[in-house]
Amino acid sequence: MSHDHIRVGKRVLDIEARAVSALKESLDDQFSQACEQMLKASGRVIVTGMGKSGHVGNKLAATLASTGTPSFFVHPGEASHGDLGMITSDDVVLALSNSGETAEVLAILPVIKRKGTVLIGMTGRPGSTLAQLSDVHLTVAVSEEACPHNLAPTSSTTAALAMGDALAIALLEARGFTAEDFALSHPGGSLGRRLLLKVDDIMHAGEALPAVTTETSVSDALLEMTRKGLGMTAVTAADGTLAGIFTDGDLRRLLDRDLDIRTASIAEVMVSNPITIATGHLAAEALQIMESRKINGLVVLDSEHKPVGAFNMQDLLRAGVV
Repeated sequence: MSHDHIRVGKRVLDIEARAVSALKESLDDQFSQACEQMLKASGRVIVTGMGKSGHVGNKLAATLASTGTPSFFVHPGEASHGDLGMITSDDVVLALSNSGETAEVLAILPVIKRKGTVLIGMTGRPGSTLAQLSDVHLTVAVSEEACPHNLAPTSSTTAALAMGDALAIALLEARGFTAEDFALSHPGGSLGRRLLLKVDDIMHAGEALPAVTTETSVSDALLEMTRKGLGMTAVTAADGTLAGIFTDGDLRRLLDRDLDIRTASIAEVMVSNPITIATGHLAAEALQIMESRKINGLVVLDSEHKPVGAFNMQDLLRAGVV
């Protein structure tokens, strides 16, 4: 029997999209209170939940932790066998249960209450036990699951995931959490490299920096470019400041001119006032400049306008910035 997979896929996406859209209408003062409780907590946000809610909770704890809110997930079953010792009165517990009646979650509530820990419940039933016992309750009720039998957690888990993201981003903005802060918690990934790597970290400096003076002949400048392998060279004035640059592209354009490269000075053909970047700038900024200006390399200048380094697009690629 043939199945219309695309039709089914679209139906599921429509149902889940409506479920998420409906959450906007449920956001009220309880959402604000949940954010405030998390912001003022001197401890961490402990997320807990069973089954599919537990998987959502794991992701939510990871999202909170990476966006500036210290958080980790505690399995409610393990919590009953010792892990409750991880929770203190300084923490906030965020408990997820679509039914609000999950036995493993309810079993740990008396201890949480006895510790005086703030409890935020996230359920699909405002009248449930978990909702009633929570200090703050977030409703993630859905009108239907995407499952044709209305049984498998689909729309409900999507709604809980979206509500968790709304919490995390609201807290991120309230804390003034920056892109650099985010990168500090992701130093091993490409995101961290893009956000934290500076031009100083990738540039060719010292003897590896291609540089000639304005009196250098074009032919000698080409030798310097060949030796250093960056497809360009900086050209310095008598005081060591940058006077211009000369690139492979400039060389191609030079071939159309009647010029003796053995006797002509590089000052006659260099590009004056080239696009440059200062030390201390992010490599991601350099990439944006190079892409927008359609150039393949940059010279790095110090505070005295003297060239201290250079790099090209290949260096950015090797560093994982591109």
